[in-house]
Amino acid sequence: MASRETLLTTDVHEAAALIRRGELVAFPTETVYGLGADAFNPEAVRKIFEAKGRPLDNPLIVHIVHLDQLAHLVRDVPEAARRFMERFFPGPLTLVLPRHPDVPDEVTAGLPTVGVRMPRHPVAQAFLEACGTPVAAPSANRSGRPSPTRWEAVYADLNGRIACILQGDRSDMGLESTVVDCTGSEPVVLRAGAVPLEALREVVPETRLVGDETSLKARSPGTRYRHYAPQARVVLVDHPDEAVPDPRHAYIGLTPPAHPEAFGACCVCPDVETYAYELFDFFRRCDAQNCTRIYAQRVPHTGLGLALMDRLERAAS
Repeated sequence: MASRETLLTTDVHEAAALIRRGELVAFPTETVYGLGADAFNPEAVRKIFEAKGRPLDNPLIVHIVHLDQLAHLVRDVPEAARRFMERFFPGPLTLVLPRHPDVPDEVTAGLPTVGVRMPRHPVAQAFLEACGTPVAAPSANRSGRPSPTRWEAVYADLNGRIACILQGDRSDMGLESTVVDCTGSEPVVLRAGAVPLEALREVVPETRLVGDETSLKARSPGTRYRHYAPQARVVLVDHPDEAVPDPRHAYIGLTPPAHPEAFGACCVCPDVETYAYELFDFFRRCDAQNCTRIYAQRVPHTGLGLALMDRLERAAS
């Protein structure tokens, strides 16, 4: 476990050199900040679980910058996955594929599959290019906490526990990638995310949401444990009238409360996209203000609302 002050840098080459030395580097992506290690260095990958306090049976996503890197990560690429890559790579989509035997068990939690994504964030791409190796990376936060959309949030959670934070702007989406298993007869969304189900079905109409298939859910991060939770209790409401105004309480949603000034923190969003973008940052702001309760308005389970409600329901569990 690192104990020295975490290095802050904007130099992708300085950060990549640390990856090649087996260290951990947090880096920006379009979804949230990731915590990266060389995917083919088992000792480095184990440091991720130690730094985050992450359960060892929770698999990681491997980040690539070139499609030819897939040859070292997967045994084959099914036709549905190829179609998704053509449409959504680079972007906020993770594909679960048959694992290549060279991928360490530490990355896959011993599963026969591996999740792969190609971020579109320019700093992430430059960083991955400089690393020269696929990078395994979950979100760069302590396990169970809200995912970080700013480097400052990474620093608050992991300073002294990782070698470096590659500084970038605030993540421009605010929710993690969609995870789709492409190893079966039809693609299965294991985790709703920044790419909506409707967009996936435009490419492969047979795509479906995972049901109660526990063995499938285990192939995706963010599906088996309490996640995305602030210190305050999260209470889901249909309308702000259900929220109890109090300086120790907070509210976030699409409909403004009658007396927003009565809450310690209040975030009224014009649409679901903004709600998703603001959610994790708002959670962390509420923690900084020592809020005891956060009222979050429900949204329909369609489009990006499906992923937003997944995060809200897990935070409120």
